[in-house]
Amino acid sequence: MGKLLLVLDLVGTFVFALSGATAGVKHRLDLFGVLVLSFAAGNAGGIARDLLIGAVPPAAISDWRYLAVSLLAGSVTLWRPSAIDRLRSPVLLFDAAGLGLFAVAGTEKALAFGLNSVMAALLGMVTGIGGGMTRDVLLAEIPIVLRADLYAVAALAGAAVVVIGAALRLPSTAVTIAGALLCFGLRFMAIRRGWHLPVAGEPEQPSTPARVPEDRKGDRARRL
Repeated sequence: MGKLLLVLDLVGTFVFALSGATAGVKHRLDLFGVLVLSFAAGNAGGIARDLLIGAVPPAAISDWRYLAVSLLAGSVTLWRPSAIDRLRSPVLLFDAAGLGLFAVAGTEKALAFGLNSVMAALLGMVTGIGGGMTRDVLLAEIPIVLRADLYAVAALAGAAVVVIGAALRLPSTAVTIAGALLCFGLRFMAIRRGWHLPVAGEPEQPSTPARVPEDRKGDRARRL
């Protein structure tokens, strides 16, 4: 399980870092800005998870491999943007993949630290949405999780699969893969088909009759 969590963490870090670096390139950031954005997007969720469960110092700053994969993703995106741009909506695609991987990895690590099922699933969701939120905030955009698309709900669904599988004592590897695929599938279909949660509508304007200016009232009276 330890090796599986490490692999999921590193792969999730890489794909989230790709989404951050791709967003940085689209906003025409320089080399330093792209690398900072790739590291922040790839590691913010994992850092938040480790701090909440007491796994300090967080793996992202105590293990050189997290920094290495983040810088690798940023460098590949910066120097070979054509390879990334061949994909349709690359930022959203990498974000969906990272969401699924981090959601199940965060849930597994929370369970390993003894959290109950409900809190482990919620922490898995937090792990999944942390990187995307940090990326969007640094780019002065509304985070995806606060928009209408299925985002946090997809992460919570993937985390729930891991929790249910652990409760039923199913094989952890198969359950983890199933949870990641479910989260990715929900997010991908939400992007393709426009699935979303209910959106708050604009408040209706009061239907008060328009007031006629005094000078226009005088003109109307003279005409009569």
